[in-house]
Amino acid sequence: MAEPVHPTAVVDPGARIHPAARIGAFSIVGAEATIGADVEVGHHCVLEGRVELGRGVKIGHGSVLGGRPQDLKFKEGTPSGVRIGAGTVLREYVTIHRATRADGWTDVGEGCLIMAMSHIAHDCKVGQGAIIINYAGITGHCEIGERATIGGLTGMVPFTRIGAYAYVGGVSKVTADVPPYMLVDGIPAVAHGINVVGLRRAGMPAPERRVLQDAYRLLYRSGLTPQRALERIRSELPTLPPVVRLVEFVAAARHGVCGAARRGADETGDVTRTPESEPV
Repeated sequence: MAEPVHPTAVVDPGARIHPAARIGAFSIVGAEATIGADVEVGHHCVLEGRVELGRGVKIGHGSVLGGRPQDLKFKEGTPSGVRIGAGTVLREYVTIHRATRADGWTDVGEGCLIMAMSHIAHDCKVGQGAIIINYAGITGHCEIGERATIGGLTGMVPFTRIGAYAYVGGVSKVTADVPPYMLVDGIPAVAHGINVVGLRRAGMPAPERRVLQDAYRLLYRSGLTPQRALERIRSELPTLPPVVRLVEFVAAARHGVCGAARRGADETGDVTRTPESEPV
């Protein structure tokens, strides 16, 4: 049976490593790392600063966690770190930088999949079950809700948010908040409809999906301002939990929410055809 810590790995004596964890060849683990049970750290990985890995986390070869933030305002020696929730999988060459604030954390929730070559910058918050596809660039202070999917080669502007269960198409540029449950795509990313397929897979009942489609039409197809659209959603639609969540997210958007796709934009082939009217 292979040794839990490969003999070529460099592990600081101060690191806290569960006996059931495994660390691959030529990996480096710093003094402030905490590695839980059944964690697998691949070969040539680097864990520096405060890095906490929950139970069953898998780190792909060549990944770097806890690196210095790419922020000119960051002060060397600031105590901050990276936390990865239980069961999350990071594939090859993923990079996640520690937070910029004292005692701050860059957080990735439980059960996420971060695909190869993706980057998560300082102070980001990624909800449980989120999927970030290859080469995506998540810049500083971004938030991604649970079970959201970020397409490959997609970039996010700092401080933007992507709501729960949203789907962002590949090679998109997210310049404003993406409300929960939306299907967005493009440069800049714009809303094409409700993520019906994702919500169906998540087990959301059909009546709730239908109400969300009604909310989408009021928010994006009525010609109303977002504030007026929210007023109509509150007054005309049932107060189901997904609707309340959507309204609260949009109301809290500090830099606005993404716009609507032009009529007929889906005919370019960038997004599946007419998703807003897809059967629920």
